[in-house]
Amino acid sequence: MSAVLQRMAPSQVRARGAIAATALSVLLSSCQLIDTSMTSDLKPSSNPVTVDTVGRNDKFAEIARQQHPRILATYGGEYSDPKLERMVAKVVGNLTGVSDNPNQTYRITILNSPNVNAFALPGGYLYITRGLLALANDSAEVAAVIAHEMGHVTANHGVQRQQREADEVLAARVVSDVLEGDAAAKAALLRGKLSLAQFSRNQELEADAIGIRASGRAGYDPFAAARFLQSMASYADFRSVSGATDASLDFLASHPAAPQRIELALGHARAFGAPGVGTRDRDWLLAGIDGMMFGDTPQEGFVRGRTFLHPGLGVTFTVPEGFIIDNSAAAVTAAGPGDVAVRFDGVKVAQSMPLEEYLRSGWIAGLDPSSIAGTTIAGNEAATAKARADGWQFDITVVRASGQVYRLLTAAPLTSTSLESVAKSVSGSFRVLSASERAALKPLRIRVRTVKSGETVQSLANLMQGVDRKVELFRLINALPAGATLSAGDKVKIITDQ
Repeated sequence: MSAVLQRMAPSQVRARGAIAATALSVLLSSCQLIDTSMTSDLKPSSNPVTVDTVGRNDKFAEIARQQHPRILATYGGEYSDPKLERMVAKVVGNLTGVSDNPNQTYRITILNSPNVNAFALPGGYLYITRGLLALANDSAEVAAVIAHEMGHVTANHGVQRQQREADEVLAARVVSDVLEGDAAAKAALLRGKLSLAQFSRNQELEADAIGIRASGRAGYDPFAAARFLQSMASYADFRSVSGATDASLDFLASHPAAPQRIELALGHARAFGAPGVGTRDRDWLLAGIDGMMFGDTPQEGFVRGRTFLHPGLGVTFTVPEGFIIDNSAAAVTAAGPGDVAVRFDGVKVAQSMPLEEYLRSGWIAGLDPSSIAGTTIAGNEAATAKARADGWQFDITVVRASGQVYRLLTAAPLTSTSLESVAKSVSGSFRVLSASERAALKPLRIRVRTVKSGETVQSLANLMQGVDRKVELFRLINALPAGATLSAGDKVKIITDQ
């Protein structure tokens, strides 16, 4: 990563990503995505982590059951690891024993997603991602998150929010269909939306209070909630600069984080005593996550620095220096200097259709038909074209490889002089991986290591593989503030493909 990018504020990078997404959406009049047949076998969990199934006659549980397969599809399916499940089950069992509603049963699923998230559905369905578990540093932090989600269930927050959202939708229709030109009505609608946002914020604060009270009663360190809120906020800032999966799927996207919220959490914790009260149970957490996958799955492909590699599809490409790759479920995108953006995806095109004809088939807005030209890239049939639309210029490259057609789309403002050089760099790097290269690609994993005499933060961070900004990430995943040192015998997490 360039020094320029490292100095950029998170808000600058988030804005750049939004501009990139906007530019590329202008180009595509109909967007087909990479074949997702590899995930078509996702099913609801037949082996929930803990406790009994929810009562069959509970209408809210029935709604949750219907949503369960959709949640699995959105978050990569269920992550199955017996020792990890035992770790989470122990936490849930301890919390269930002190629940405000002892008759409520819970079904918890660990989601195979690198996003840092946890959430609940009415009826007792709880979800936690492996990304969140990777960031946690003791069982008390996991307990704080799960207890928070249990708080939403016991307080019926999901049901209440559904009703409030339904009321706001009805109000919006009235304003749109009946009172379209009424300024007072529009103001009332805005107040309603602000009220809903405040309502949601109050629900989160109430769930914080319920969760901290429950985790404290269960014997866990009640200060873990505030500690982990800070860790999640720091990690969100780190990922916004380094490139990340879909941030809308993260905990802080739906759970507002602010210094005031952390201070309120500390206030609830102080009711149990001074810092140091309660157990953290760090060894149990570390034993559970040792060997757990970190980051993208092989089905999604891997981002290694500025290079994207997909072992399943067997293709790779590299973006120029200064670009940040975001590997989402929909497509692989990259944002770079000067609001230049790149998108990679795949489509099914009949083998009999020439690629030049495919470029003319209507999916490109503002296409310049005279720019269409056939070519080859790394020995593969390819075609290129140019387009302009809504203040943007585009370079489109399509490549047929291994029975699939891949699209490399580059966007830049009309005033930019970088379009051609970036597009040539990206398309020129595209190639099919060899069988040995595909076999060598492995997902990253969390490995727990006992610090040896003489080892330091720097030396241990240097052991990490497949990640950028190693020292900063090492400190984040181990909750080590700047200046903190390590002692022989300490246990730490590192990230490696070994």
